[in-house]
Amino acid sequence: MAKGKKKKSSSEPKGKKITLAMATNCLTVTVDGKRRLDLSNQGMASVPRSLLGLCDVEELDLSRNLLTKLPDFLDQFLNLRFLDLHSNYLEKIPPSIGRLQNLLTLNLSNNRLTSGSLPSELGLLAKLHKLNLGLNRLDSVPRCLTALKELRDVGLFDNRLTAYPDCLRPLKKLEKVNLDSNPFPPEVDDLDPIRRQEALYLVDAEACLCGGCLDKCQSQRRKVEGQAELEIKGKPRRMFAGLLTPNSVAQADQETWR
Repeated sequence: MAKGKKKKSSSEPKGKKITLAMATNCLTVTVDGKRRLDLSNQGMASVPRSLLGLCDVEELDLSRNLLTKLPDFLDQFLNLRFLDLHSNYLEKIPPSIGRLQNLLTLNLSNNRLTSGSLPSELGLLAKLHKLNLGLNRLDSVPRCLTALKELRDVGLFDNRLTAYPDCLRPLKKLEKVNLDSNPFPPEVDDLDPIRRQEALYLVDAEACLCGGCLDKCQSQRRKVEGQAELEIKGKPRRMFAGLLTPNSVAQADQETWR
């Protein structure tokens, strides 16, 4: 090795260098007219600063690369509505992500994130609809997610959670929470040591019941049948002249036909 030349650590990922010209060739326009920069599966170990020349894109896909950290200039992509970072080697998310105020979808799945590596600034993403944190190392969910009032879909599958995250309960618009493959404890009801079962037994009344029990059963039966008969008599009978099978339209137009 030449004198004075620093030896590169073998643990550092050797990534592909992406130039602005190469990135520009990956620029497309979506069906709804959004500018999309797709740099997925490019073998990148870092995000080049030259991408600032395309910081006006609405969608950015950096998934399936070798990224261990996000650049400090990520907050310059102020128009981002969609950010995909899944299947990298991220161990920490910078607080600057909270400045992406137009973000609707954020995919951070399949990384190396822990509960302590998610910044509280995630709670500043006021417009966020979908957040995917699956396939990480989370043993809890940060309280800052309570501030995401527009959140509809949360992925927390394949983590280390042992209880349902209470911070998600106040979210009124939440429609889907994926908690599959977490080490939840088995559900055991320790409050009642007596196991109760509801069962229905059909017997020959006169042969199997004593006189008192038989009278009680028959009395209850007459009472139930009497209530059912009163309910039927109390309902007005509807006539549909000329129709074999009444339906909602016929019922609404009955007076007109008459």
